[in-house]
Amino acid sequence: MDNYKKVHFIPPIPQKRDKRIGIYCRVSTNSSEQLQSLAAQVSHLTKITAATPQWLLADVYMDISTSKTGSSRKEFSRMLDDCVSHKLDIIFTKSISRFGRDTVETIEALNKLKNADVRVIFEQEELDTANTDSDLMISIIESFAQAENESRSENIKWGIKQGAASGTSKLYDRKCYGYKHDEDGKLIIDEETAENVKMIFDLYLRGQSVLGIIKELEKRKIPSPTGKEKWCKRTIDVMLSNEKYTGDVRLLKTGKSEVHYLATDNNPAIISKEVFEAVQLERVRRSNVVVGVDGQLCKNKKYSSKRK
Repeated sequence: MDNYKKVHFIPPIPQKRDKRIGIYCRVSTNSSEQLQSLAAQVSHLTKITAATPQWLLADVYMDISTSKTGSSRKEFSRMLDDCVSHKLDIIFTKSISRFGRDTVETIEALNKLKNADVRVIFEQEELDTANTDSDLMISIIESFAQAENESRSENIKWGIKQGAASGTSKLYDRKCYGYKHDEDGKLIIDEETAENVKMIFDLYLRGQSVLGIIKELEKRKIPSPTGKEKWCKRTIDVMLSNEKYTGDVRLLKTGKSEVHYLATDNNPAIISKEVFEAVQLERVRRSNVVVGVDGQLCKNKKYSSKRK
């Protein structure tokens, strides 16, 4: 009789899931795109948690809040309370930017969690507070925060340029003295204040100085654009150089921008282009600055702009 060996399959003893995990996710708005992002964050981190031995998903914390200091983050606060109450061992989150709204808040929260003996794992940056020195962690967080702020700043600049190039930027219809908005947010002439704009340009071309114009406005009891009795010299200077009064608007014309955008006939004109150009030439003449024989700029003592 043949002897057959009986072979028994003995499966491995599953590891006990004894590390209680809390997943934290945050988005900045409740738009459909952001809510989809929130769902994607939760789904992704949940799959990783389920596939990791010894990890037991204890709770999921989700916030919809902006980066503003006063913005409420109830779920974030609840998560911190659960950590202090020793209900969690590890916090698992997508990235440093999703965890904290700024560097100070992030560092304060990490210190609180460290005192509660809770690890924090940032999936995107591959950072684990259990394996990272505190000073190094602070340095890393600050560097990531700076990089993100720079990226956000570049995105904002890009958005402004795109809006300027396509003509959709709201900056084209930004209100100034002499104009008001119609029901669609477009610029229309405010007849009462527009007459004051015309008077200011006319007085300047007649030889009045900026201070002289201010005296005339205050003598006639015409309130400033902010409703005050006194007019500011800079207000008049800005008005006299504002191309919008001719109906044209130029964006990105200052600073280090290598390009600028001109929208012609953007709004109804209060001042003719001829009058505007005449004022610009007069402003240059009164600036007391001329080009010397050596090519250097210098003061022209023959003209004084202090005429009253």
